[in-house]
Amino acid sequence: MKIHEYQAKVLLKKYGVPIQDGIAIKDINEFDSAISELQSRGINQFVVKSQIHAGGRGKGRIYNANNKQELILEGGVKFTTSVDKAREYASKMLGNLIVTHQTGPAGKIVKTLIITEGLDYKKELYLGILLDRSVSKNVIMVSTEGGVEIEKVAEETPEKIIKEWIDPSVGIQNYQARKLAFGLGLEGNTFKNFIPFVIKLYKAYEDSDASLLEINPLIITNDDKVVALDAKMNFDDNSLYRHPEIAGYRDMNEEDPLEIEASKYNLNYIKLDGNVGCMVNGAGLAMATMDIIKLAGGEPANFLDVGGGANKETVANGFKIILADSNVKAILINIFGGIVRCDRVAQGVIDAVKEIHVKVPVVVRLEGTNAIEAKEMLENSGLNFEVAVSLQEAALKVTSVLQAEFV
Repeated sequence: MKIHEYQAKVLLKKYGVPIQDGIAIKDINEFDSAISELQSRGINQFVVKSQIHAGGRGKGRIYNANNKQELILEGGVKFTTSVDKAREYASKMLGNLIVTHQTGPAGKIVKTLIITEGLDYKKELYLGILLDRSVSKNVIMVSTEGGVEIEKVAEETPEKIIKEWIDPSVGIQNYQARKLAFGLGLEGNTFKNFIPFVIKLYKAYEDSDASLLEINPLIITNDDKVVALDAKMNFDDNSLYRHPEIAGYRDMNEEDPLEIEASKYNLNYIKLDGNVGCMVNGAGLAMATMDIIKLAGGEPANFLDVGGGANKETVANGFKIILADSNVKAILINIFGGIVRCDRVAQGVIDAVKEIHVKVPVVVRLEGTNAIEAKEMLENSGLNFEVAVSLQEAALKVTSVLQAEFV
């Protein structure tokens, strides 16, 4: 689960992490009270920030939500010393469409802003924490290239990324925080302020069961303070029962409606841009299926893991989710019968297709216990299935029926 910047900063503040002060608003009528509150704290420089679950807001473009061709503002993050100008920026952002390189051309509607203090600073850095699955340890990554996407830094100048792996049995140690500070070339008060900053940040990450914590940029102010100017946090969905306050931060407006619907049925679904609907059991097999589809010349329309116990109900719900995407022109079902027998899955597929009245071509590949019996059931069902034995054959068949449809 992802949360907004302003929510991440509330969480980090509880751990004593220095953050850029600010107030979130969801309606322009809340603007004046937010400004008054910031001014009472001695703040007279303002940054108006759009809040969406996507990066690149600063370089984003704001379009009229009712006329998506009308550009009304360049940039979804705007600095000003003028209250009137801040109000103008806020009114142009709220309720309108922001398009960034991460949202794609469809963009997202800005439903929340954060009005923050404008800080003077002399340096931008990058800091990120995430799990390195290759060594089963959390890794802290820092770079002098703050404000730049870390993927670009990793590709073009990987030597500028300093990494420190944390032993889960002992947690972060002071010497590791010092190594990161030395790697960044920090000195004096900045060096001293960085040590507690990174230790508190790591505690916030670990205590909240976060899967990603990214501060970009992390700034060094003119008086040598270390401050989180931005904050991005993702969380392990499986841990949210332990953190009801974090679960309460979930913003349904930022999630794909089909992904929300799939979660109601305990299906793991992610919408993609292709036209081949995928229904698979197991995340690894699902990813392999998508790879094979692409190698065969197709484009997967989704990631969908129906779990180990695929039956009529889960298959029917999977069909409903997949077919709700109008881009889907064919479906590939790839189930390994380990926990569940293939003949039971086949019967579930047959019953579900009859119930849902699936009208697009369906290619089915079942492998595992009773796979031969399952193949016979599908072929004798009287339904228009394409049955495959290998995954490669299934991928070739689904791309073939697509090509035949468009000829």
